[in-house]
Amino acid sequence: TAWGVETHKKYTADALQHILETLDGGTLGIVLRAKGIVAAEDGQWLHFDFVPGEVNLRTGTPAVTGKLCVIGANLNENAIAELFGV
Repeated sequence: TAWGVETHKKYTADALQHILETLDGGTLGIVLRAKGIVAAEDGQWLHFDFVPGEVNLRTGTPAVTGKLCVIGANLNENAIAELFGV
């Protein structure tokens, strides 16, 4: 299953780190991968990659809109959307 959405929501690096760590908890389904780019509250853009046990969060080039993608099995898509606040 894949869940994806575009968003204009802005995140702090700490908030995004917490969200990605929550994906690893198993309560939202079996998350195999997540990736995306989102606007940061400080005007930069945050790029992220997640696989179980590993979060890679960095600043990067800007985009027009943020994009989120979560790939896995038995995903609770409503809870994932709520976790990201979209």
